[in-house]
Amino acid sequence: MSDALARPAATGASAPPRANAVVAVLALAGIVVSLMQTLVIPIVPELPKLLDASASNTAWAVTATLLAASVATPVVGRLGDMFGKRRMLLVSIVLLVSGSVVCALADSLVPMIIGRGLQGLAAAVVPLGISIMRDALPADRLAGSTALMSASLGVGGALGLPAAAFIADKWDWHLLFWVSAALGALAFLLVLMVVPESKVRTGGRFDLVGSIGLSAGLVSLLLAVSKGGDWGWTSATTLGLGIGSVVILLAWGRWELKARQPLVDLRTTARPQVLFTNLASVALGFSMFAMSLVLPQLLQLPEATGYGLGRSMLAVGLVLAPQGLVMMTMSAVSAAITKAKGPKLTLMIGALIVASGYALNIVLMSEVWHLVLVSCIIGAGIGFTYGAMPALIMGAVPASETAAANSLNTLMRSLGTSFASALAGVILAQMTTDFGGFALPSENGFKVVMAIGAGAALLAFLFASFIPKHRVTQPAVDGPAENKEVVAAKA
Repeated sequence: MSDALARPAATGASAPPRANAVVAVLALAGIVVSLMQTLVIPIVPELPKLLDASASNTAWAVTATLLAASVATPVVGRLGDMFGKRRMLLVSIVLLVSGSVVCALADSLVPMIIGRGLQGLAAAVVPLGISIMRDALPADRLAGSTALMSASLGVGGALGLPAAAFIADKWDWHLLFWVSAALGALAFLLVLMVVPESKVRTGGRFDLVGSIGLSAGLVSLLLAVSKGGDWGWTSATTLGLGIGSVVILLAWGRWELKARQPLVDLRTTARPQVLFTNLASVALGFSMFAMSLVLPQLLQLPEATGYGLGRSMLAVGLVLAPQGLVMMTMSAVSAAITKAKGPKLTLMIGALIVASGYALNIVLMSEVWHLVLVSCIIGAGIGFTYGAMPALIMGAVPASETAAANSLNTLMRSLGTSFASALAGVILAQMTTDFGGFALPSENGFKVVMAIGAGAALLAFLFASFIPKHRVTQPAVDGPAENKEVVAAKA
């Protein structure tokens, strides 16, 4: 019997409390948290004037969120396994609301960076929500619910961009963060009233040394990757941070292997199903960022360039908004394929759809409807992959480690996105065209980035092909997911 999918019997009531309401509330919380990723995009060009600071300094309003999320995601996931997933979910939402209020009151750079950092600390909400679903829902509801929860990341981002652009265009920019705070407060109250606390706990001591080591290694790595373009890729600061991150993470790995209660169970992480799913997540995170970078620029560049479409930021948001609806729709299809054929096939299908979307974008990029079509195709692929990855992770780890394992998988996607941002920035900075005395990214530069996005999706497909194939047999008796035993046998 697989210890990966077996749920302990002594974990609570015999029936899931208000399953539909639990799923809806957790998905809402995921959407609210994902909004913070696109919240500042419409005002990024205006931040130097709004905060009376240089463009390089105001970029920290984005970087701070990235760094905080990278630190919080694995740590909060582990704390959720130890002390309660719902408890840590509520803490994360409180941090989001606090950060939003700080940003809403900010008129200078330092409070804005602090507030954005607090918002980043809420990034573990989605993996925590997925883990709560494993403990609280019937097994036959789990695939569809986790797929919907995973899709909430993309849905919130896609729908948040036009809403944020509209608010920033019509009203004072501070309203963006007041709206974020209000939505966070609503999510907090709904979680408090609807979502049950799981009794599946690991207990034990928190690995403080491991958390400090992982945080230091990740921050050093992400600083080198995200700021290397500004500091210079061969500068002493960038190289020092890069080399330091490698040394710290190697030392951290040695510590985790020896620790009795590690922050991350590296032996479990090395299982083929977890390892190759995480590698595929890095590749997909890399691939998906290309769309976020290329499509908005193509839409906003002047038509006189010959390839730009000369649209406003609000139009950009409206073009990308259908992608979120497609992702939500595809989460249900993803769940159906996962139930019938397993999450490995779902992940592979999704990776191929993403790759095909980028390939199509190379030849279709001259009309607005071309970019709507491409974003929807890529969104469909993302809906498949986001639904499959948590299913694969939960199929290989004990229930007591679900939150930590899902959080690590989320972190892998974020790392892929960060690497893609750095590489795409270098490519577009090198492949430019002169437009009225200004250097703009060239059409070929965009095509190269899209080709790399397609290649990264194909790499994810390759990694997914190495995931061991299992046949999952669902028991006939209904009941909470944690009371079920699911047998996974080699096919």
